[in-house]
Amino acid sequence: QVQLVESGGGLVQTGGSLRLSCAASGRAVDSYSMAWFRQAPGKDREFVASLRWTTADTFYADSVKGRFTISRDNAKNTLTLQMYNLKPEDTAVYYCAARPGSSIYYSPGRYDYWGQGTQVTVSS
Repeated sequence: QVQLVESGGGLVQTGGSLRLSCAASGRAVDSYSMAWFRQAPGKDREFVASLRWTTADTFYADSVKGRFTISRDNAKNTLTLQMYNLKPEDTAVYYCAARPGSSIYYSPGRYDYWGQGTQVTVSS
């Protein structure tokens, strides 16, 4: 069993930056794939970025490519999402997710473990 706890959300102006963190506990995630998803009001949960823990390979949604960076800290068992040049359309609850194995999926249904989410609000 893996527990995930997100932190770092908040309110920021257009063009600003935020850094989200996801602390994993319960077991080491060095053989897992992890991802960030987001869900805006009235919309489906959508893929943002993912990382294969063993190799640190990263994958991004087109909407955030070049603005967001996903990374991991092995020593702290923590996943981060650095977000730059934020836009109002980035406003959503951001969720950290994990699944065993090295395969990368863009569908939320493929992930077994989820955090509680952290709100990101970008004002115009």
